[in-house]
Amino acid sequence: MSALQQTGTLAWRNLVQIKHNPMELMDLSVQPVMFVLLFTYVFGGQMAGSPEAYLQYALPGLIVQNALFATMNTAMGLNVDLTKGVLDRLRSLPIARSAPLLGRVVADLGKQVWSLLLMLALGALLGFDLHGGVPGVAGALGLLLAFALAMSWVSVLIGMLVDEPEKVMTFGFVLVMPLTFTSSAFVRADTMPGWLKAWVDVNPVTRLADAVRGLMSGGPVATPAIWALIWAAAIAAVFFPLATRAYRARI
Repeated sequence: MSALQQTGTLAWRNLVQIKHNPMELMDLSVQPVMFVLLFTYVFGGQMAGSPEAYLQYALPGLIVQNALFATMNTAMGLNVDLTKGVLDRLRSLPIARSAPLLGRVVADLGKQVWSLLLMLALGALLGFDLHGGVPGVAGALGLLLAFALAMSWVSVLIGMLVDEPEKVMTFGFVLVMPLTFTSSAFVRADTMPGWLKAWVDVNPVTRLADAVRGLMSGGPVATPAIWALIWAAAIAAVFFPLATRAYRARI
């Protein structure tokens, strides 16, 4: 119980420090809004004939993309704490060794909720039809957080292995950008060449985007959601032990 309390305290510390760092709030708010507006009004007419029509397809994919990019904030935060000696100071306190790590992960998952709700609110203002209602939003949020938690361990591993905070986002960009753009997040897989479609069909981001789209807008949910959870479990099974081992080696 003391370890859980310490994790909660450090998670709260990571959340309240936003008020001392307005740029982080901008990352959580401005970037999601910018992507929704750009994709809707720049690509909407070309992709679906009108921005409103494309928004129905693209918004769930944009939410998924934002969630995956947001997991890289965990790597950035841990790496900054590591290079500035914050983790060394926390280690000197009588707290669980895992509390700083878990506190960071929990706080970043909380930030994910803010970004998702912000994007949904903007989408509703632009004309997105939320056929799934509140249960659909709740299901999509739960699925996104489960997948983001699994990807967080990839982020933790990057944060522990990279020697400078400036390099974290470079690694994150190289990892997340190809996954999201070679998926069904923004375009249908059947419009792609056969060799690329074969990858898109098994891409975990495709499964996640299709499941979130089904929950929010209506459509198939069970199969893509199950596959998304299987992918999340597989990613966690591989990267959780690697991330915790790297964390123990650095702390």
